[in-house]
Amino acid sequence: MDHALVLARRGLGNVWPNPAVGCVIVRDGRVVGRGWTQPGGRPHAETMALAQAGDAAHGAAAYVTLEPCAHHGRTPPCAAALLQAGVARVVSALTDPDPRVAGQGLAMLRAGGVEVVEDVRRGQAAVLQRGFLSRIARGRPMVTLKLATSFDGRIATASGESRWITGEAARRHVHALRLRHDAVMVGAATARADLPGLNVRGFGPVSQPVRVVVASSPIPALPPEDADHGPLWVVPGPLPEALAELGRRGLTRVFCEGGGQLAAGLLAAGLVDEIVGYTAGVVLGGDGRAAVAPLGLTSLAAAPRFRLAEARALGGDVMHRWVAD
Repeated sequence: MDHALVLARRGLGNVWPNPAVGCVIVRDGRVVGRGWTQPGGRPHAETMALAQAGDAAHGAAAYVTLEPCAHHGRTPPCAAALLQAGVARVVSALTDPDPRVAGQGLAMLRAGGVEVVEDVRRGQAAVLQRGFLSRIARGRPMVTLKLATSFDGRIATASGESRWITGEAARRHVHALRLRHDAVMVGAATARADLPGLNVRGFGPVSQPVRVVVASSPIPALPPEDADHGPLWVVPGPLPEALAELGRRGLTRVFCEGGGQLAAGLLAAGLVDEIVGYTAGVVLGGDGRAAVAPLGLTSLAAAPRFRLAEARALGGDVMHRWVAD
């Protein structure tokens, strides 16, 4: 299952609206097939693993990070494919909350005489599927807020100079995170002032994320969609409705890169699921531009709080990741 989870991560950012799933097929102690959800969401992980296993899947055990689907879409159900291949045992990490599945895949397998084991590495699988689970349960994608700041929490000098507060290692890490999200989002002010590319650079040819601008009208100067830039979507506020619209369009993971007003709006509305901070050893002072606009807090108890999940050095900077409870 650990191997299946590693495989599943390969799909993050390029399989929406589907979940990123991994599958490993084992027979007589040997891996005979493995697969993960392919770009665009098809083929599914189980289909890939079964194709690789061939006849060796008969009597084998399949380890899947999410319950095999039970409904007919563009392809037959994965649960039926596992049955047809003669798999004897299916080990699942997480039940699929999609109403079209929701236990029916595992029930189909049991009815076909397959031994089913549930909830193996459930916690790890839930973290991996956080975006998909958010879209199904809350109707909106998971939101990761990125803040690259000086030691005293500033994103630019008073004149607006910000390139570059953090170093090359931190900036490359940002592009790696963009690659694992379905979309990169900014506010209208940032889009108009910076004309950002909002794309992944430095990783060769990749599936580019959707570019989302929260604005009441299009930003015509932004680069058009091409091989180096993903689709450009403009969505109006308020933010809860904007994120609900992104969920309806199938997005599961959104990476928010500013600016301060958008960050404050997301935090005030309780819409941030993770914060990834990059802190540089430079001090800009009180006249520098704050990373987050005023929240209007009247008490410390009302401040949004997050739990530290990870911290490490990146070149001369510190990366710290915080998650909402």
